[in-house]
Amino acid sequence: MTTETPQKERIAKRMARAGLCSRREAERWIEAGRVTVNGKTLDSAAFTVAPEDHITVDGKDIPALERPRLWRYHKPPGLVTSHKDEKGRDTVFDKLPEELPRVISVGRLDLNSEGLLLLTNDGELARKLELPATGWKRKYRVRVHGHPRDADMEKLAKGITVEGVRYGSIDGTIDSTKGANSWLTISLREGKNREVRKVMEYFGYSVSRLIRISYGPLSLGDLPAGAVDEVKSKILRDQMGVEKFDDQSAPPQLGQRPPRGKRQAIKRSSPAPAGPSTAPRKKGTLKARPSPKRTS
Repeated sequence: MTTETPQKERIAKRMARAGLCSRREAERWIEAGRVTVNGKTLDSAAFTVAPEDHITVDGKDIPALERPRLWRYHKPPGLVTSHKDEKGRDTVFDKLPEELPRVISVGRLDLNSEGLLLLTNDGELARKLELPATGWKRKYRVRVHGHPRDADMEKLAKGITVEGVRYGSIDGTIDSTKGANSWLTISLREGKNREVRKVMEYFGYSVSRLIRISYGPLSLGDLPAGAVDEVKSKILRDQMGVEKFDDQSAPPQLGQRPPRGKRQAIKRSSPAPAGPSTAPRKKGTLKARPSPKRTS
């Protein structure tokens, strides 16, 4: 049976809610035989789980669900929006305060972009906020080399195709021009990979600075570079449809994610045996991974 009920949910969704990965990545982990439920290794993501089911990935218990939380972060330029970088560059997650739990980003900002980046401990919330269907605008202040014209902005509003990729309507306003540079305000809803830079280059204007100043109802405001500020639960409920979490005051349970500064590296281990074990299980904590997101 694969139909979700109020008590049951898809295994991939449960893993995403725990902040481990995206639903799509969870499906790949399941196909690779890395996920067990009640001691049985899964070979398909078409499986539902109940709150009392025992779920492991690589032999480690997945974290207990925490209340969904969201933070505003002022990303400085020069940081990669991923947990690990193959080139050894500093990442956003290297610079976060140690007391933060394990978080993933809502969308991305590329290496040289800066401004508002949303962080959450809940993969499902991240997915919801990223979907174009949510209708949330991402607004940017953009400095370009050159002098854009009103005609360029009109073309952006109608949508353009660049190298076979269709970009929907983008709102652009020319704010000021000084010397060889101009400042624009750009608003979009899709957030495709490097979207702002690519559409500006299409018109012949190279972007020298890109600052995200708002994401839906959340704005960068006067948050200093490198600072983090948690979004109030009331905003999550009223504007993002997050249901009230009944156990907000409950003490941490086994399997919950400790603060970032108290984690130790997780070693890969063999999947749990097919049959139930009589030995007591030591519950470890898995690390979340950032799912691949679009960059603007």
